[in-house]
Amino acid sequence: MFLTISTTGSAERPATDLGFLLHKHPEKAQAFSISYGTAHVLYPEADAERCTAALLLEVDAVALVRRGKGKGRGGAPDAALAQYVNDRPYAASSLLAVAIGGVFSSAVRGQCHARPELPGQPRPLRVEVPALPARGGPGLVHRLFEPLGWTVTAEPVPLDTEFPQWGDSRYVRLVLAADTLTVAQALRHLYVLLPVLDDAKHYWVAPDEVDKLLRAGEGWLPGHPEQDLITHRYLSRRWSLTRQAREALELVRLAEADDSDVADIDNAVEAETETEEKPAPLAVQRRDAITAALRAHGAARVLDLGCGQGQLVQHLLKDPAFTEIVGVDVSMRALTIASRRLKLDRMGERQAARVRLLQGSLAYSDMRLKGYDAAVLSEVIEHLDLPRLPALEHAVFAAARPRTVLVTTPNVEYNVRWESLPAGHVRHGDHRFEWTREEFRAWARRVGERHGYTVEFQPVGPDDPEVGPPTQMAVFTTTTVKEAKAA
Repeated sequence: MFLTISTTGSAERPATDLGFLLHKHPEKAQAFSISYGTAHVLYPEADAERCTAALLLEVDAVALVRRGKGKGRGGAPDAALAQYVNDRPYAASSLLAVAIGGVFSSAVRGQCHARPELPGQPRPLRVEVPALPARGGPGLVHRLFEPLGWTVTAEPVPLDTEFPQWGDSRYVRLVLAADTLTVAQALRHLYVLLPVLDDAKHYWVAPDEVDKLLRAGEGWLPGHPEQDLITHRYLSRRWSLTRQAREALELVRLAEADDSDVADIDNAVEAETETEEKPAPLAVQRRDAITAALRAHGAARVLDLGCGQGQLVQHLLKDPAFTEIVGVDVSMRALTIASRRLKLDRMGERQAARVRLLQGSLAYSDMRLKGYDAAVLSEVIEHLDLPRLPALEHAVFAAARPRTVLVTTPNVEYNVRWESLPAGHVRHGDHRFEWTREEFRAWARRVGERHGYTVEFQPVGPDDPEVGPPTQMAVFTTTTVKEAKAA
């Protein structure tokens, strides 16, 4: 079984930089002993214009049988594994992923001591796997790789070219192409998704596989649309490990959505305190801006719609001006974290009477949400598909109809100021869209006109003279409230 990784370059940026990134010299053919055979790395071509590295895994079928005999899934005997001397050593599988992790370990981590500037630079990449098992067919291959920025070609391999009437096998010839990914990202994608497509691991899946999945999936797996399938298959359908991985990925998603640290969420500790040396994080500035706007509009009973792990609820509870605070989220995991953060089980009776947590979807009208002074949608709308926004709009502005609605969302124009964000990427993998200031204002004005609200806009965070603030906030107020304030 083998795969190739190719890149192109020029005299100023030679393609042979691939050798530095993989830590394997293009002029050498190297062999590495692994548990199931020998991995070979060689370069069929290597010059300034084009460089190709090939990873060839020579499987020792006898050693594989000896290591795997009697250790199938869950430790039960696995007759198929014991009879491994068949065509499978010639098709990519979890064993090739093991070889990637072992032979290219530094490259997977994005390390290059000789040329430290290289790992972070995207390169034109082409990956070819001649024979890849794909349980789910070419369609699944596209669903797994395309959200990660790859252009995918997955050609079914016929069972027998001499007998086309027999149809296609479950193998495909895979070609991936991308211009916006780094070598480390490409290797991590392959490390996780090769065994997912094979839907089998040919070694014992221990609990440390969860850590391996989280490390290799950092930056892309939390927001992947096929996250559940990936975790389930990668962990050999072991439900306890799959649940552990999903909980960890949910923590990552919640942290990224609120610009927080995972450890902060998992431990449900207090939010960061501001210091003179370090400016307040954007999440803290956003909560302060929301609190100030709620106080300015005299809101006492407040809904936090899409409350996540409850950081805004916790923030509002510190202010006695807010007599009732209700957090609503569709995720029970998020509400569990919020409950732990708020210490609801240890909260005094008087304080506990001020706060409630409800499970609910913002795509449906909910009579429990009627009659409140204000509702907050903080970093929520961008997580919805655009066709679902009208349903949220009706549920909030027509059915619940609080007197004041605050909506915050990223300003995509500010993304150019984030040095760590590649051009053309949204801030979080789960964002379905990010709007410019004009797009957000046009949407907000249309919503206000349809439902009898006036709308004002406020910047949140440093207001850059060229690209605006990192977060934009719309403050919707019903006409009756505006008239009362004017009087």
